[in-house]
Amino acid sequence: MKPYDLEERTFEFAIDCRKLISKLHKTISNLEDGKQLVRSSGSVGANYIEANEKLGDKDFSFRLKIARKEAKESAYWLKLLKSSNPELEFDIDKVLQEAEELRKILSAIIKKS
Repeated sequence: MKPYDLEERTFEFAIDCRKLISKLHKTISNLEDGKQLVRSSGSVGANYIEANEKLGDKDFSFRLKIARKEAKESAYWLKLLKSSNPELEFDIDKVLQEAEELRKILSAIIKKS
């Protein structure tokens, strides 16, 4: 069951991305795409935390939009990794689904704020 607390859920997403990266073959493309995934997946949660420590309504919305952008970017890197690592398709699809769900959740929060 996925955590209800979005801070915890984004943290788990970043951890899952790192676990996935550890399973990849050490090719140049996997290393570079993996580095980008580490950055973007960690930024989802970091920007969500920043949003919760808002300086005002505009700052809150801005940080959430960055978190959503990072979730979309994470999905992009996951798709690239999936294309070059078909043997990990199931593992990548699970993490990719979470990236999409986080993006949708963040979009809903943005719309309501």
